[in-house]
Amino acid sequence: MKLYYSPGACSLSPHIVLRELGLPFEAVLASTKTHKLADGTDYYTINPKGYVPLLELDDGQRLTEGPAILQFVADKVPAKGLIAAAGTMARYRQIEWLNFISSELHKSYSPLFNPAMPEEGKAVFRQRLRGRYKYLNEQLEGKSFLMGDAFSVPDAYLFTVTNWASRVGVDITALPNLQAFMARMAARPGVQAAMKAEGLLK
Repeated sequence: MKLYYSPGACSLSPHIVLRELGLPFEAVLASTKTHKLADGTDYYTINPKGYVPLLELDDGQRLTEGPAILQFVADKVPAKGLIAAAGTMARYRQIEWLNFISSELHKSYSPLFNPAMPEEGKAVFRQRLRGRYKYLNEQLEGKSFLMGDAFSVPDAYLFTVTNWASRVGVDITALPNLQAFMARMAARPGVQAAMKAEGLLK
């Protein structure tokens, strides 16, 4: 398999899960600025959407959208327990979290990375994110991870997008459960391996 990624972008979440699962894959750098690969290939010829992540399967099929890729790769190694079995309530709870992170967190960060967005607009999105993180902090009360004591795919996605907070002025320092979650995630060998491979850790 090939994972097309950009350092620190949302593609970090499937990168983390692939490392956690120990699956063989090739990480291919796809610049979100130039939309070119290292060899000069136009990334739009691989993914017409132009963004990461994209997972190319052994048979040549290509899968896009982080939450779909996360479920796909986790289902490849069910014994690792990174995603619940299809049809179970636990699986729907994980999908619920993936949707929340995608729509309420991930997309709320996009304007904060946009240089054309006026500061007044950015303030609105920072406030919205703080409200969502307050809710998340409450949900993490007494839990190590979103689903309880065990790491699963939504945790990789939450860690990835929350890593952007300090870069764009979203203050989450007063949320102890979220802070503890981020520290717990950062200490995981799979997370560290993915971040080192992307040049985010020395």
